[in-house]
Amino acid sequence: MEAASPEPTTSAHGAAYAPEQSLLVASILSMSGGFLDAFTWLSLGGVFANSQTGNFVFLGMYGVLGKWQDATQHIPPIIAFLAGAWGAVRVRAPLSCLVGEIVLLATVMLLLPRGLPGPLAIIGIAFGVALQTASFRQVERWNYLSVTVTGNMLRAVEQLTSTNDPEAAHGARTMLTVCLMFLLGAAVGGFATVHLAESSLVIPIALLMSVLWVCCRSRHRPYRS
Repeated sequence: MEAASPEPTTSAHGAAYAPEQSLLVASILSMSGGFLDAFTWLSLGGVFANSQTGNFVFLGMYGVLGKWQDATQHIPPIIAFLAGAWGAVRVRAPLSCLVGEIVLLATVMLLLPRGLPGPLAIIGIAFGVALQTASFRQVERWNYLSVTVTGNMLRAVEQLTSTNDPEAAHGARTMLTVCLMFLLGAAVGGFATVHLAESSLVIPIALLMSVLWVCCRSRHRPYRS
């Protein structure tokens, strides 16, 4: 029997969207993204799992300075991110990809205290983050990224300066909300990592599980006539 279609959520302007495209889901995923960048930077040797822009900057900077050991540690997360994004695009199953990310984060959290090398932890987190960001790329009718803020800030400015889009103000607020949730996630991630170390990963795991619950609940809720 064919699975029930996801029940769309309704925006403030009356448009219906799938739960994966809701502002609630985008906000939670962005908070998780900010958290994981703070966690990996503080606890795994100053390497990003999300921000591949940062990894490229450090790779180039350390490479030109001849600091090869520092430079090469930024290569594995870049490769892992590309592999995860490729897999997510091929599979096209957002909720399955979300489950994969949860499993990877839980594995890293459990194995880090038992001696899991930092580079392997970074690879696992970067792969899982790529599964997320390649699977959830739309909030309502706007494209966004849940693991960075630069593109989302640009889209907010585009919406603020738009003169022919009746939903421009709503779009700007949506993009700014996503950016602020990323900031909140980074702040919580920094605080939790300092005080809880690898155990702090339970927070992004809980956030991702809440997204999974929201999406699955909407998928199995019957339509109302």
